[in-house]
Amino acid sequence: MAEVIVADASVVAKWFLKEEWRDNAINLRNDYVEGRIDLAAPCIMPFEVLNAIRYSKREIETEVLEGIAESLSLYGIKLYELKGDYAKKTVKLSIRKNISIYDASYLALAIELKAKLYTADEKLIEKLDAEDRKYVKHIKTYSRIE
Repeated sequence: MAEVIVADASVVAKWFLKEEWRDNAINLRNDYVEGRIDLAAPCIMPFEVLNAIRYSKREIETEVLEGIAESLSLYGIKLYELKGDYAKKTVKLSIRKNISIYDASYLALAIELKAKLYTADEKLIEKLDAEDRKYVKHIKTYSRIE
């Protein structure tokens, strides 16, 4: 079984936007497509990605955004609903770490799955203590799996 990695919206959006650390995000995507890793995310991830792209600095045509929405679906990333222990952990992390429910949902999922969370959100990483940082990596540190 392949290693499970949680990818947040800041990483997945880089698959479609020319931003800093895009090459690292593409490497992660390629490792997933080639079966070297499995990707997981909260069920909100596609919405966050589309929103980030919609409100990025460049204008985007409706058809392009629709294509991205379809592409996200076709990748088949395992999406987790916010319920049960996962929901409770998300709420606790949000309050304890003073982070958004959105961010906490990614961290909680990584903890639940005993997986790494890759993000491009430096502010999120700064808010976390050493215990939580064991689960969180900046996308700039990602390199292809051989």
